[in-house]
Amino acid sequence: MTRQTLDQKLAILSDAAKYDASCASSGGTKRDSRGGGLGSNTGSGICHSYAPDGRCISLLKILMTNFCIYDCSYCINRVSSNVPRARFSVDEVVKLTIEFYRRNYIEGLFLSSGVIRSPDATMSDMVQIARKLRHEENFRGYIHLKTIPDAAPELIAEAGILSDRLSINVELPTDAAVQTYAPEKNPGQIRRAMADVRQRREAAKDRSHSGKRPPKFAPAGQSTQVIIGADASTDATILGQSTRLYAGYGLRRVYYSAFSPIPDSSAKLPLISPPLQREHRLYQADWLLRFYGFGVEEITSVTPDGNLDLDIDPKLAWALAHRGLFPLDVNRASRDLLLRVPGFGVKTVNRILTTRRHRHLRYEDIARMGASMKKAGAFVTAGGWTPGGLTDSAHLRARFAPPPQQMSLF
Repeated sequence: MTRQTLDQKLAILSDAAKYDASCASSGGTKRDSRGGGLGSNTGSGICHSYAPDGRCISLLKILMTNFCIYDCSYCINRVSSNVPRARFSVDEVVKLTIEFYRRNYIEGLFLSSGVIRSPDATMSDMVQIARKLRHEENFRGYIHLKTIPDAAPELIAEAGILSDRLSINVELPTDAAVQTYAPEKNPGQIRRAMADVRQRREAAKDRSHSGKRPPKFAPAGQSTQVIIGADASTDATILGQSTRLYAGYGLRRVYYSAFSPIPDSSAKLPLISPPLQREHRLYQADWLLRFYGFGVEEITSVTPDGNLDLDIDPKLAWALAHRGLFPLDVNRASRDLLLRVPGFGVKTVNRILTTRRHRHLRYEDIARMGASMKKAGAFVTAGGWTPGGLTDSAHLRARFAPPPQQMSLF
């Protein structure tokens, strides 16, 4: 077998990492290099760039290896998949991180891996990478480790002290789906590992009897990733699981990753990919659940099959299905109702509530506050503005949905 160069390994393992959803470094411990060391993970030292689907791309995002002992049907790197394989050594990952940082290409590291030899052996190498970066290279930048739930608790414990964020993938929306498409993985063990991370994070916030705080543990929190479209779960099922994950494990984020079919005859099932638009709508719905006071059933009941409308955003779909509540008077409506107006964000609603204490708001005032009046105009009244019959118009949805396209016949 020809020995691979570092560049060849990087090409394979950076491409293989695209299936792992990463995140920005918000919430990490404030560190900089003014007192010595290398790098920064806060302030002007971090310069993020975001992909259209919201993923942060300012990190060196790689797999330690794409070899894997597991045979998950949905994974391109499963043991039965015929893909080029590569593996970084511990020192190679450390070298790449430092050299890329010095060239101002990246501001931190996102590290995931296939499972090689055993979960403990793989997790041990990942921890060693983080340990060398922190203690030998004095690296103060952002580190996100995607941990392996079957690894020994003491390895995950050290990973949490060395990194800013940990993530443990729940893989699929239901236990039944995991058992069908990833039978070597244990949903119960995944949840136990997530619960352990939460407990360690909470314990790290408590002061000892002497008043000292223990070392911070994954200060940017933990996140998880759900693969959508690899099984028949509806959006209602997916969002319901996300709600339970947020509540049960104190997650910072749930990431949704659209499944792409793998052209490999060894796959157990010819699964069908959803459009990336579904992933985008799930992120929007997730935001409504966390910050706008919506419930899962409210968002997903507007269609008969429990899935989100792919043509329009979830808030607009809900508003169109509940037109009897509109139009709302922006000078009188409660905060909870204003948050449900399409085109109104949290900041806009806060500005409306603050300003209307002092004067009567007009249409142009709302527009200046950052509202998208193209959407909101049909659902509100204000000084000098009323939508008239627009709210109940049979053609209102067509104003926002993309026009129909003629599909190719060949």
